[in-house]
Amino acid sequence: MGGREGRGDWPGGVMAALLGAALVVGVFGLAALNPWNQGWLLAGPLGPDPVQLWLGWSYFRASPWLLPPGANPAYGMELGTAIYFADAIPLLALAFKALRGVLEVPQYVGPWLLACGLLQGYLGWRLVGLATRDPLARVCGAGLLVLQPMLVNRMAGHTPLAGQWTLLAALLLACTPVEARERPWRRGLLWALLLATTSLIHAYLLAMAGPLWAADRLRRGRPGLLPEVLAVPGAVAAALWAGGFFLLRGGHDGGPGHDLGGYGTWNFDLLAFFDGGLWSGLLPDLPDPGHWEAGSSYLGLGGLLLLAIGLLALVQRPRPIPRRLWPLLAALLGLLAFAITPRVTIGGAGGTILALPDRVLAVAGALRNAERMVWPLAYALLLGAMAAMAHRWGGRRTGWVLLALLAVQAVDLRPGLARRHALVAGAPAGVPPRLFDPFWDEAAGRYARVRAAPAGNMGEGWESIARFAASHGMPTDSIYMARVDAAAAAALRDKVADILRSGRYEPGTLYVLRDAESLALARAAADPRRDRILQADGYWVLAPGWHDRSPAGG
Repeated sequence: MGGREGRGDWPGGVMAALLGAALVVGVFGLAALNPWNQGWLLAGPLGPDPVQLWLGWSYFRASPWLLPPGANPAYGMELGTAIYFADAIPLLALAFKALRGVLEVPQYVGPWLLACGLLQGYLGWRLVGLATRDPLARVCGAGLLVLQPMLVNRMAGHTPLAGQWTLLAALLLACTPVEARERPWRRGLLWALLLATTSLIHAYLLAMAGPLWAADRLRRGRPGLLPEVLAVPGAVAAALWAGGFFLLRGGHDGGPGHDLGGYGTWNFDLLAFFDGGLWSGLLPDLPDPGHWEAGSSYLGLGGLLLLAIGLLALVQRPRPIPRRLWPLLAALLGLLAFAITPRVTIGGAGGTILALPDRVLAVAGALRNAERMVWPLAYALLLGAMAAMAHRWGGRRTGWVLLALLAVQAVDLRPGLARRHALVAGAPAGVPPRLFDPFWDEAAGRYARVRAAPAGNMGEGWESIARFAASHGMPTDSIYMARVDAAAAAALRDKVADILRSGRYEPGTLYVLRDAESLALARAAADPRRDRILQADGYWVLAPGWHDRSPAGG
């Protein structure tokens, strides 16, 4: 993508890629890169998202191929949809499932993070190369694009969003001048490949990269317009279909059961770039809106100094933004406005200043974590500052300044990097057990599937129940998924309540009773001569037909 590189430039690209890889290895260590090391994902400190990914992939890789290819009904049963909504990087899930029998990959998160580091560094190097050919400036500039809290924070939790190299690739396409002899279809083909790939990584990244394509398409005018506006959305739709995105009929806005708020809850604070939070060792923790994403948009002291020096360079030697980049600027400002949301805050203070219709809020709620939408602008600002410096002082001087800023960035972010490292340090290599009562192993030999009553997304004990079920190849509706159809969840709760009330249990089904009402229904209808109700590892369980001589698995 982008302009052509000189034959002698490749060592700088390799160095920049290795900087990205060094960040991943430094934070996570070599053990996490081993596909057979699963324990670091499941030990607990990284939160529920890596567990969700592991569970989705564990079911998906063992299930038969269906249409669409991303369908994954065993993880969720009636609530199950697709690998897409397990946030399991469908791009890799589909590829590795296709290779099963030839190559078994218990976890691909570690290799994914390494690839993200490599690509982030390399594409950062390519982008800085649009402003200067100086090797030091390009490598150190790429280093500053790698060493960003908004990237590292996602690596240590919601790992698909570590694929921010897709945003750098989109910026590269949107900023690279169109060559006089460039065929109109070539740029469209590159965008189609990029956005289809991005679609199979994460929907948030697609929502950020899509407007950058629209901006680039606008600045290139009419040549190749019709084929591209058909091919790019078509490629995206095909990728989403393959990943199973369209299997979810409702609940794209999160819906009941998530309790994470809607659009406006996770807003970008106007001081977010300056909020050192838990990342900085040199700048203070500023007041913030209080949501989980707050603090992760900090640019680092090196990044903030870069913006200040870039502004100084621009004042000393003004350079207007080329007209060809005006659509890109409009797209970036549009993403910023979406990220701020109607709930405008400064240092956490403020509130809603613009009332939006409920329909608009519901649609925007599909991207409820709006603060993330500022990532393309953050990268563009850093790159713009580097370009202004190179224009004012030349590439060589800019390179030395960027080297100093990269050192400042590394020193400033040491507390945040150390915290992320501590999350995985000493984690076991194997899958840590969650349930220890001998009952569970015996039940696994007698039952074919596991239900959790009442059904719901992230219900009580979801992880322990789902890990037990996954380890024994038993479908379950005890899940955590990025999106769940609220209507389907309500219907399933009513269905299971009727089953428990009637005592006409589904063949081969073990029921974990997660609330007092479900327990009361089971006690009222169960036949003690045939069925067993017990408590194991703190969970109430109904084992229909336990006292029968024949296995209940059916």
